[in-house]
Amino acid sequence: MQIQTVLDFYREPGPLTSSARHADALAALPADVSALARIVQGLAVHQYAASHYDITLSEERTRESHIRTVDEMLDRLFEIDPKPLTVARPASKRLVGVCHHFMLLMTAMLRAKGMPARGRCGFGSYFNPGYYEDHWVCEYWNEAEHRWVLVDAQLDEKWRSEGKIEFNALAVPRDKFIVAADAWAQCRAGEADPSQYGIFFNEMRGLWFIAGNLIHDAAALCKVEMLPWDVWGAIPQSKRSLDEDELVFFDRLANLTRAGDGSLAELQQLYEFDERLRVPRRVFNAMRGQLEEVDALA
Repeated sequence: MQIQTVLDFYREPGPLTSSARHADALAALPADVSALARIVQGLAVHQYAASHYDITLSEERTRESHIRTVDEMLDRLFEIDPKPLTVARPASKRLVGVCHHFMLLMTAMLRAKGMPARGRCGFGSYFNPGYYEDHWVCEYWNEAEHRWVLVDAQLDEKWRSEGKIEFNALAVPRDKFIVAADAWAQCRAGEADPSQYGIFFNEMRGLWFIAGNLIHDAAALCKVEMLPWDVWGAIPQSKRSLDEDELVFFDRLANLTRAGDGSLAELQQLYEFDERLRVPRRVFNAMRGQLEEVDALA
């Protein structure tokens, strides 16, 4: 697939990043990556870092982290505080989410400005030194440099200061954020330890976890950016060993997502016809322990 076709694909919103109700609000935003990252930081707060912002979240507010679409995120934001998106909210009036929500807002804003962008699922090395924590970032096409660049809009001044993060969050180095396919390939080659990848506070880690992130990343490359705890298709059950057929499937998926933009058409075809990858209308929310309808995919 030619690069211009790829860029045109990622310029347009997907089912979760489109915003019919708030198109005017998004159109009014600046077309600048740095400015958009700051705007996102003024709109969202990480559910598990609330205490660092001196706020205590009610059970009702934590439910916001299960919102899947940008339209619904903006609905909730304006319900809490009707000011324009360019006005930073105090932490208590920001949308409660996780890394995924920072990514989705950033991706939606870039696409709304006609800038190619996509969500990437993988692992960050900058939260728990020596380990790779489950994480999402946005990847956008830098026209001046003619390359894809990773942006972590979650890393505001507080995150950078308290986490002693010294690299540029607007151009995250590829050895700081490891996309799921690279983690998979390194582990399969014996170059990395699967037990170093996952969520460490609850011991959710291993090759099975990397495989789940690989499914999420591939779906996101097809512009379907699901919640980190959404489970469907070939996503393995917790802490389960993978059989040979699964290893073959995930090897193929990793090769496709590592092959670059030239493999996008093949990845899209796999997504369309293989139910192990394609996101259905109903997915299992592992955090809530229940099946949920994804209306945006109707």
